Amino acid sequence: MAENPYAAPRTRVEDVPTSLPDGELIPEGRGVPAGHGWRWIADAWGFMGEQRWTFVGVFLLLLVIQIGAQFVPLIGPLMVGLFYPVLIGGFVLGCDGMRQGQPFEVGHLFAGFRRHTGQLVTLGALSLAFGIIALIVMFLIVGSSMLPFLVGTPPEPATPEEALAMVLPILLATLVIMALSIPVSMAYLFAIPLIVLTDAKVVPALKTSFFACLKNILPFLVWSLAMFGLSFLAAIPLFLGFLLLFPVSMVSLYTAYRDIFHEV
Repeated sequence: MAENPYAAPRTRVEDVPTSLPDGELIPEGRGVPAGHGWRWIADAWGFMGEQRWTFVGVFLLLLVIQIGAQFVPLIGPLMVGLFYPVLIGGFVLGCDGMRQGQPFEVGHLFAGFRRHTGQLVTLGALSLAFGIIALIVMFLIVGSSMLPFLVGTPPEPATPEEALAMVLPILLATLVIMALSIPVSMAYLFAIPLIVLTDAKVVPALKTSFFACLKNILPFLVWSLAMFGLSFLAAIPLFLGFLLLFPVSMVSLYTAYRDIFHEV
């Protein structure tokens, strides 16, 4: 008797990775509703799917690289600063490959060394330059009041007036650095995906990222508050939840990029 041609196959069929639509590129980015800030996180969780632990492994490898570099005086932190955008660029390429149906792999972390490496290293150099400028600004504001503490010879216990005179410049320096850091972070946030995914140059990528973030202040406020709240849950028990929360936060910035720069 002939087999039923409409019957389900008896042999196991391998799942084919799903490719998500690319969507038309929006060169300057667009503003999205405030609620999308939470959606970026939810989409990131769903996007990671069954490969969540691969993302955790990539995050741990990135953390080991950062910590290990601290044991190489001066050169180690300098190299991390220069090449960190390269590693994040590889992570972004891995996410984009996964969206196109490819499996996400640990090796994706180093994919940035094969594409736009010079642009990404330049971005890292600019980030280091800002860090140096921030230190100079802080020292100029604080002045010599903290010098004894920096060289390890603290003075005698200060009077309340002297203590206040030391604290106020530190608070002022902190506020100034924060004020400078916000626009720099806005320019930096989407610069990496713009470089590796749209072939943008460093300066146009920084400019585009800044204005795209400016259009989406409210969604990023919602995103920040949501991540702040989730961090309390991640701390239970023994901060183990951060093993998932940090990769989710990294992927959520990719989903934010897709939401702002691509029509779905």
